[in-house]
Amino acid sequence: MSTAPPLAIHRLGPADTAGMAALLDLFQQVFDDTESYGSKRPGPAYLRSLLGSDTFFALTATAAGTTVGGLAAYELRKFEQERSEIYLYDLAVADTHRRQGVATALIRALQGIAAERGAYVIFVQADLGDDPAIALYTGLGVREDVLHFDIAVPGKGAEADADPAGSWPSR
Repeated sequence: MSTAPPLAIHRLGPADTAGMAALLDLFQQVFDDTESYGSKRPGPAYLRSLLGSDTFFALTATAAGTTVGGLAAYELRKFEQERSEIYLYDLAVADTHRRQGVATALIRALQGIAAERGAYVIFVQADLGDDPAIALYTGLGVREDVLHFDIAVPGKGAEADADPAGSWPSR
């Protein structure tokens, strides 16, 4: 009877740029998205700054020295009350390690960070049709059905490029 190697959850810090590169590789593979995760990767100085930020969290799950899961999250300080929320931005688990508790272990570790920081809640989005993600998050939290909108920034992104006249409303 073989047993899977133990899973280790690690929060990446400023010196963990190689770990962040492995996490980006995992996101690229799992999401099949070279454009977002592979084509314009930030340099080491940017990654050190991001990983040293007080409001960004990158967690990896490793088994036998290989990154098999990970997440990226941001703390959003609120203005209406003295509290914050944690936005779980990305979470991925390698195909070979799905349905083995990796995603739940990563979220539980993020819950610990959120509790240490006094955060009010962790929130996450899931795409319609992504049934495994929806099932995972439903088992861990309360579902809210909301709409998500991407608002283009002038001169940035495909939406902005699609406006040939450059006619942005003025205030």
